[in-house]
Amino acid sequence: MSAARRVAVVAAGLSTPSSTRMLADRLSAAVVKHLDERGITATVDTFELRDAAHDITNNMLTGFAGAELESMINTVVSADALIVVTPIFSTSYSGLFKSFIDVLDKDALIGKPVLIGATAGTPRHSLAIDYAIRPLFAYLHADAVSTGVFAASDDWGSAGDQVATLGERIEKGAAELADAVARREPASNSDPFDPENYLRGGSSFDHLLGGFAGN
Repeated sequence: MSAARRVAVVAAGLSTPSSTRMLADRLSAAVVKHLDERGITATVDTFELRDAAHDITNNMLTGFAGAELESMINTVVSADALIVVTPIFSTSYSGLFKSFIDVLDKDALIGKPVLIGATAGTPRHSLAIDYAIRPLFAYLHADAVSTGVFAASDDWGSAGDQVATLGERIEKGAAELADAVARREPASNSDPFDPENYLRGGSSFDHLLGGFAGN
């Protein structure tokens, strides 16, 4: 087995439980399975943004990240890969999801493999992945895989074809992320205090200092 990799998962659901977290869990499980098939062990850190909503708002207002938010940011930016799942509100990503992205340094996700997921009530919002979320990660110069995974309410129901279709999308996106991770050198043993490591997917000194520079 090759060096272990770390996958960070960010779920922006607002309720408990939420379909957003359900999709995030299914995506992360599929990615771990596909990495294992490639001889790569992986650990997963999952974060629900609702738990950090106040800290995210405070960071935006003051430029300082609290200890828990700081730990989350460092885990996300230093991971080997990122899975993000947001509910779709008003045809785009949620405000909480965008606020978390806004407290990251603009260069924090350069080159990082990302699997995008989204949830909504109806399939009408499925294109939001490509016209709203994907351009956001393109702006950040992240390496978003080509398959985005959208789940509407009906995908969680008993209709066999729809559930199978969601499962197929999950497997396809997970395989693409696993391939992207396998092609990269592991970031797991990187030193977060090495300034050169920042552009290799590590933590920035702004974040290590609690976001002193602000946004």
